[in-house]
Amino acid sequence: MVLYTCTDGKAFGGMPGPLAHPCGRAAKALDDAGHSYDWRKVKGGTLKFWTWPSRAQDRAEVERVSGQRAVPVLVLDDGEVITGSGAIVEWARAHPAAA
Repeated sequence: MVLYTCTDGKAFGGMPGPLAHPCGRAAKALDDAGHSYDWRKVKGGTLKFWTWPSRAQDRAEVERVSGQRAVPVLVLDDGEVITGSGAIVEWARAHPAAA
């Protein structure tokens, strides 16, 4: 499986509720559930205006696999695509890795 995050990656993923960074929250949920994954950090943060000129190019792969430029995005081994931290956290909790 492949997890696409912004360059902040796992930062602030363990913080409570609204303070947690979405990409970090998704990565932490996968880690806590025992999953191993290919982690791909992509440039082009929405709130980082200096990245806007190259955002389309930086996020082209994410857009190709998910139809959107936003991250986090999780691509499962069977090709299923899960977008957004809430959905990724929910999936990770419902599908812990085999021991």
